[in-house]
Formats: sequence, structure tokens, C-alpha cells
Amino acid sequence: MHDTVSPLQGASLSIAAFLQQPAHWKSSVLGALCFSADVVEREMQVDVAVPCLRVPMQRLDAGDSICEVWHGSGQLTQGRYGAIHYRHDDDVLFGVMVLPETILEAVAGKTPLQQATESAYHQVFSLLDTLRYPYLFRVWNYIADINAHSFELERYHQFNLGRQDAFLAHGREVVGNVPAACALGFGQKGSAQGPLTIAFLAGRVAPLNIENPRQISAYQYPQQYGPRSPTFSRASLVRLGKDEVLFISGTASIVGHATLHATDVVAQTRETMANIEAVLAEANCLSSQPSFDLASLHYKVYVRHPADMAPIRAELAHIVGTSPNAIYLQADVCRQDLLLEIEATAGHPFVCIPGQQD
Repeated sequence: MHDTVSPLQGASLSIAAFLQQPAHWKSSVLGALCFSADVVEREMQVDVAVPCLRVPMQRLDAGDSICEVWHGSGQLTQGRYGAIHYRHDDDVLFGVMVLPETILEAVAGKTPLQQATESAYHQVFSLLDTLRYPYLFRVWNYIADINAHSFELERYHQFNLGRQDAFLAHGREVVGNVPAACALGFGQKGSAQGPLTIAFLAGRVAPLNIENPRQISAYQYPQQYGPRSPTFSRASLVRLGKDEVLFISGTASIVGHATLHATDVVAQTRETMANIEAVLAEANCLSSQPSFDLASLHYKVYVRHPADMAPIRAELAHIVGTSPNAIYLQADVCRQDLLLEIEATAGHPFVCIPGQQD
């Protein structure tokens, strides 16, 4: 590894700009998450060497697409394991996978989505064990029509069943030592079309998992939120050499375990940011150089109703005190009464390549 290069860095740019980058730039890319309402598979196949998750979500703020690109350092190795396409350096592994539900049928009391989720996480854990990257840092889960009901159970709850079953089957903890994560919905309501789509970052050092004192830990939610609790921590602080990276999970207007301000998007934004501030305070207590603040974060803002983006963006700017480094995407949030969800990353600034983001 090159000592002068940070072991994990991010950049944001459009899909077109991503495709236009020179080969030497792409050679350092661990992987990417690309969001577009009209993802063109033919164009994206140009870069099949780079693990790239294609998420069919509309960008709301500017341009028609955005790619969140993760760079590694030193020599990168890539490969495939089952449905997973991955790349890694000496410290960090990035992987993506897409599993269709349509090829599965409900069997043995398990729904197709539950089976797909269990299979996905089984493959993730098997890969990490094989390559010796035992620690999951961050997982992004995107699920078609996440709030719909089928087989007498909401689809998000089906996902949680499959995820936890895989954790338990591999001897993984389901409380406390769990990764940062999000789970968002895409696609047309009432039509659960589209595959289970997952990206993840893992490594060889154990992250410091962070909870929010304003909230009950997600893995301890009562059963009114489904037969299995969600398996994620509020944030993960990862130390890579001299660097620290903070991954803040999808965060919403929840205090204790209850949704607040169900019909007020501005109040939900304010409550969500109060939760993020609480997580930052906990992170700064653990950080070797406590300097995380709202202005230093890179935000991904998932908005249920596109018309709400403008008031959300205005409130964010008011709270942060400046125009935040943020992208806005249309998505369904895991609870019907949540109007937005915000995730964030800090530690290495996300670089927006000049003139190429839109």
C-alpha cells in the first residue's frame, strides 16, 4: 500500500462522467453505487470491470444521475463469488450483488424476498470468510416496493427476517456488533418488480459501532415493527491506519422507537438532523481526533415525495449553516409515515469532480 494515499476515499459524479474517466483513474476504484431513474444497462456495461450497483432511483436536485465512487489504494484485486462482484485492496473490500426474486417461490414458510435476502447475506458472509475480510462496515440495501404487503407481511419485514436468519446461520451477532446500514425502496408502488440490490464495504479491522442515546437501538425494536428487528447499528467508526471514516446509517424522525411528526416534512427533517447530531457526539467521544460536525458530512437524502425536496433542502441548509454536501433521491422509506431518511459519511471528503456532476 502507498503510505501517502488514504486507504478509502469517495467521489461523486454523473454516470456519463464516470464512464468518461481515464483507465488509470478507474484502476483505483473499488466500486460504485450509481443512481438514475433511467439506468441504461448497455452504457454501464462499458465498465463491467468495476463493481457497480445500478439503483433505479430518480435524482431530484440536479442532473439525471449520480455515482458514489469508492477508491482504494495500492494494488486492487477483483473477482466474482456467486452473485457478488467485488474488488479489494489490502484493507477494504467493496462488493455488489443483484438477486431477482422472480425466480423464487414461497417455500417452507419463507417468502421469495426473504429467501433472496438470506441467500444474499449468506454469500456476503461466505465471501468475507474466504478472503479474510471479516468485518462488515457498511451495507446499502435497495428493495422493490419496500412498503407493500405480500404473503400477509410487509416486504421490509420479510427482508428483516431473511437478513437476521443469515446473520444467525453464520454465527454473527445480531445485537451490538452489527454494521451500519440502510434499506430503501424503489419502483412502482403495488408492483414489487425489480431485484434485491445490495452493496457493501468490509475490512480487516473491527469497526466501533455507535448507537444514538435518543433512540432505542434498531435491533431492540418491539415486535410492532415486525417479527424480527432490523440488524444494523446507528453508525460505524472505522480506523484505517491514520484515518478514520464514519458511516452513519439511514436516519429518520424516530425518537425512542416511535415516528415523530408524521405529516410534517420540515419537522421530520429537523428531528432527523437532531438524531444525526446525537450520533456525531457519540462518534466524537470515540474518535482519536474528535472533529466530526454537520458541515463535514457528505449526505445522501432519500425523499418519499419529490415535492418535499425544496423544504427539506432549505431546512438542511438552515441547520448545517451552509449549503450541505448532499444529493437528493426519490425513494420509499422503511415506514409508511416517514417522509425522508438521511445517511451520511465523514472522514474523507467526497470530492465532486468539477463540472461533471450534472
